[in-house]
Amino acid sequence: MNRVLVTGAAGRIGCAVLEALGRDRVTALVLPGTPVQADRVVEGSVCDVATVRAAMGEVDGVIHLAARPAPHRGTPYEVFGENTLGTFTVLEEAGRAGVRNAVVASSLAANGLPFATAPLSPAYVPLDDRVPSQAEDPYALSKLTDEQTAAMMSRRHGMAVVALRFPFVGGFTERLREHADKVAADPSLGAASLWSYLETRDAARAAVLALRVPGGSHTFHVAAPRTLAPYPTLDLLRRFHPTTEIRAALPGRTTPLDLAPAQHLLGFTAEHEL
Repeated sequence: MNRVLVTGAAGRIGCAVLEALGRDRVTALVLPGTPVQADRVVEGSVCDVATVRAAMGEVDGVIHLAARPAPHRGTPYEVFGENTLGTFTVLEEAGRAGVRNAVVASSLAANGLPFATAPLSPAYVPLDDRVPSQAEDPYALSKLTDEQTAAMMSRRHGMAVVALRFPFVGGFTERLREHADKVAADPSLGAASLWSYLETRDAARAAVLALRVPGGSHTFHVAAPRTLAPYPTLDLLRRFHPTTEIRAALPGRTTPLDLAPAQHLLGFTAEHEL
């Protein structure tokens, strides 16, 4: 591609995406005063049409990562309102600018489990994007809405739009090891995310690969193929999600997410495991 726009480029995944892209021919859209290394930087909000329109210059691919990343990162109105308006604005302006490929950061939280006030269980595993959502928080709802916005924008503008449902993401030295140690001591801490995770570099690589999808709208789970919990997955599911239907063999520490669509269409398999 001639130029890729990365929103939220100073965030955890955003920095890794810039590294994966090589920082050349990359436009980074960040909040004012945010340090970032890219050959073109635009400061402002992804909710502001003029800012986003200015950032689309010479762009033919978009990786949209900017968002409030949890329901407690603002008021409910800010979390839902800014996340959904930002995604709508970025994709609408991308379509108007003739961008052919866009990637949107969704979340495993779209199913409603990670931030629920009381423990929930999915209807079945391996978890795919067709499992009914039990969203009850503004972040989960914002990500479901983002996925619907992505599908609409694909139809509206003829873009290929991929929504990636990221699980817990971090680097080995940054946060994954600490989280894994906590889950090993108390596996209930990983139950809402089905003990899934993705190393930051793999998250970035999945986003870059998703720019190559030739057409249509797609939603994929991306995660490491094995859980971060040092226990058999079936034992964990029977203990913490006893009502969940198990529809496939899950030997050893197999992550109970459907990773096959990302493998088949993106050619993505995580390379960095704990």
